[in-house]
Amino acid sequence: MSVVSEFKDFAVKGNVVDMAVGIIVGGAFGKIVSSMVNDLIMPVVGRALGGVSFTDLFVVLGDGAAASLAEAREKGLAVLAYGQFFQNLIDFVIIAAVIFVMVKAINKAKREKPAAPAAPAAPPEDVVLLREIRDSLKARG
Repeated sequence: MSVVSEFKDFAVKGNVVDMAVGIIVGGAFGKIVSSMVNDLIMPVVGRALGGVSFTDLFVVLGDGAAASLAEAREKGLAVLAYGQFFQNLIDFVIIAAVIFVMVKAINKAKREKPAAPAAPAAPPEDVVLLREIRDSLKARG
């Protein structure tokens, strides 16, 4: 089999196409979650903490001073931008929680309903004969 035909077989398999769709949808979903965190959640959290913007939280490592993260980076100072880390951490937690809920819902939908109990099997012939004998002896008295 030639390399081209092997690649064609690989590329058109359902799993590869499904994976590609998942990656594209996942990228778009990541943007939505990032926007939700940056534009909706973090401003409320920052306001509750006294008007702090998490993306501006940083520490200058070494000599130098800067009033903002952008200024520190313009000056070429080594900075520890821990606010951005917190922002990304919140993004991750929200994405992980949503994926967990989605997977749980999919697994619940996939679960098969338990089958109805089967009717009991017919008793063997010797048991039927013994029951008939018993019943006739009871009838005699």
